[in-house]
Amino acid sequence: MAASRVVSRRGLLLGALGAARAEEPDLSRYETPYKLGRLALAADPDPTAFDHRAVDCPFVFRYGGEFRMTYLGFDGTGYQTGLAASSDLATWRKLGCILRRDPSSPITRYNVALNWIVRDSELRSPGELKKVKGRFLGVFHAYPNPGYEEGPAVIGLCRSGDLMKWDLGDICLRPEDGADWERGGLYKPCLVEHDGVYYLFYNAKTRTFPKSEGGGWREQTGVATSTDLKAWKRFEGNPIVRNGPAGSPDERFASDPCVMLDGKRWVLFYFGLDAKGVARDLLAYGDDPFHMKKADRILIDVGPPGSIDSTYAHKPSVIEHDGALYHFYCAVSGRGPSEVRGISLARSRPWG
Repeated sequence: MAASRVVSRRGLLLGALGAARAEEPDLSRYETPYKLGRLALAADPDPTAFDHRAVDCPFVFRYGGEFRMTYLGFDGTGYQTGLAASSDLATWRKLGCILRRDPSSPITRYNVALNWIVRDSELRSPGELKKVKGRFLGVFHAYPNPGYEEGPAVIGLCRSGDLMKWDLGDICLRPEDGADWERGGLYKPCLVEHDGVYYLFYNAKTRTFPKSEGGGWREQTGVATSTDLKAWKRFEGNPIVRNGPAGSPDERFASDPCVMLDGKRWVLFYFGLDAKGVARDLLAYGDDPFHMKKADRILIDVGPPGSIDSTYAHKPSVIEHDGALYHFYCAVSGRGPSEVRGISLARSRPWG
């Protein structure tokens, strides 16, 4: 997506997203218009692999002098979690499955998706992980049924000493304990520690609407807080990123938060799904983690027919390196049985 293409959409998105131009920061500092143009991580051709059907939902960070990425692998039964490593952010090698389903567990019998590990929350930092009481602290979600995102998922904590073996802990949030906007199930969690408070951002879905109300469901993003990682309080003003009006890029979904601090500003990268079924990555920002304004632009758009991201360009993970911002996302081409789902990226300066 060329830089000029981003600018050309500003007028269209200004009304649709409801952003206040006079109060906007310099949003160009969050743009990554230069796509890699290929998958950086793809499904494994081995039919027995945990990620044989698809790879999804990147989370990128720095560890042990190189970059690491957790990702989800889908094998036709459900999600499990893998780890990959890179020295340059563009070429990745898989290290294996680090969190597998447990047939004996009612929670992770079919799915276990590690989506975030507590890291330095500054956007312009190296992105190193932070230990909590001597261990890495992660957050996962798990769907109760076999298949692709089937059933109302819950969100829980997990801990590790080496990133390769994880111990599952308490469930933080359950959909039945929330408001109507999240009763259909919980999706990707993002856990940020700031000044002694843990902020658990997550997206969730409504129950399926009747056909008379358009059918399907809607997804929006909320936040819960804790100071002890045991008691969690949902923000009473949830959702903090709501669906936009008719015709907007996030009319149906406002999902998959990736939240960081840029100085004193909170920035929330997310993806929107419109009424035509097009998903792309967007941005919201705020002076605090509870009140977000939507930016007036699309950060990562779908590509032209035949490209790796012609169907969807969504599910952000962002990191800075050598003065450039790298925006990872799930790139999807095709639909149905011919769908190809992998991970690609774009950055703020040209590839060369």
